[in-house]
Amino acid sequence: MVPTTQSSFSEILTDLVAPNAPNLKPEVAQWMLSLGFSESRRDRMLELAELNNRGELTASLREEMDNYRRIGNLVSLLQAKARLSLQQTTQAN
Repeated sequence: MVPTTQSSFSEILTDLVAPNAPNLKPEVAQWMLSLGFSESRRDRMLELAELNNRGELTASLREEMDNYRRIGNLVSLLQAKARLSLQQTTQAN
């Protein structure tokens, strides 16, 4: 059934990833936990945050910052699912 109210990007992503369903194989979960931004990407995010705090963010830079936020949210959801999957695997053994 399709929701009758407008869903946010985050709600759709959470529904898709299902972070509370611990059904990943341990190898996949470990890989997901290893995901992370490179140092240069983290530096760029800090730069964008500083520009934003100073009110100097252009529309294109705001879009770039939003892209980092969306990817960060995706990684967070995947890693939450990975941690639960590993926890369930450990408890089953």
